[in-house]
Amino acid sequence: MTLKELETQLQALNPTEKAEAIQILTKTLSNGSLGITKTPGVCGGDACIANTRIPVWSLVNDRRLGMSDARILEAFPHLTAADLVNAWAYADANPEEIEQAIRENEEVML
Repeated sequence: MTLKELETQLQALNPTEKAEAIQILTKTLSNGSLGITKTPGVCGGDACIANTRIPVWSLVNDRRLGMSDARILEAFPHLTAADLVNAWAYADANPEEIEQAIRENEEVML
């Protein structure tokens, strides 16, 4: 398959399929923290999508509540599919950190 053929096929994908394709590609290129930052004093120092105040744990929680990647992208139009790929990779690599942040947030909400 040539890159031109691949490009044609990728353009035919729906947004969810495109996000999955990006996830596959990103897994082969990154260490799981690309596009994720932690800044002291911002969102409690939690891991966030770079250049935003959107914590990874919040996106993971949205997904657990049944939101698809496509729906999350609709809710956060400034995010990209690559941002979600990075968030999922970070969450997979740091499950204890994400679980702790979700628990702490739930306690605050009670």
